[in-house]
Amino acid sequence: MTSISIIIPTVNEERTLARTFRQLRQLYPMPDELIVVDGGSTDQTISIIQQQIQQQTALADYPPIRLIQSPLARRSYQMNLGVQVATSEYLCFLHADTSLPDDALLVIRETLSQSTIAAGGFISLMRGPLRTRWITSFHNFIKTYYAPLFFRPYLFFFKGARLLFGDQVIFCRRQQFLDCGGYSDDLPIMEEADMLLRIVQFGRIRQVNRVVESSDRRLVKWGFWRANALFLYVGVLWGVGYSAEKLKQLYEDIR
Repeated sequence: MTSISIIIPTVNEERTLARTFRQLRQLYPMPDELIVVDGGSTDQTISIIQQQIQQQTALADYPPIRLIQSPLARRSYQMNLGVQVATSEYLCFLHADTSLPDDALLVIRETLSQSTIAAGGFISLMRGPLRTRWITSFHNFIKTYYAPLFFRPYLFFFKGARLLFGDQVIFCRRQQFLDCGGYSDDLPIMEEADMLLRIVQFGRIRQVNRVVESSDRRLVKWGFWRANALFLYVGVLWGVGYSAEKLKQLYEDIR
């Protein structure tokens, strides 16, 4: 069976990380390793990870957890560090505030078993404790179609590729990830889309018909209209070549 490493970049994720670990224990089959790459958390994130590492010794069927300390709090850089120590053939990049369906790794294996597919991701459903953000989730879904049609029609859309984003849990083969150069260390935003534009040389980018759930914390912080306007604004500016460093100024981190 093809091995899979789940890589989780973290910075101050104490509010979500314990729940994420609980849900990861429900995966069947389990990943071969969990690699958490922390970018210098100042809350209880490291303590939560260390507790999980200690607990794994009592769980015979639980995969090993590795904690990597990153000198830079930048998701692209952190995920690249995780890939450097990963030993599996397949990679799955998971945000700390996103939960997977229990058969997610089976879906990943079946998808990447097709040699014509280079990478994939899930359908992201954005929700909080009391509500589901249906409109925003729907827009995020159709964006994977219209973004490549408008901005990269020949490279992406007409090849059957989809432009996916981090909340959709990107997965790919480790060797092809390395061959395309991985994530750009200097990108503070849109790093997944940038990587997919390069890995598409190896095959299609597929959005599988399964749902992952992501936190709605940005909508809670910014409000519905501002959040969705920023999502669209950032996407359009990136599509026409606007600097990622300038885009990041519009898109603050929310924890």
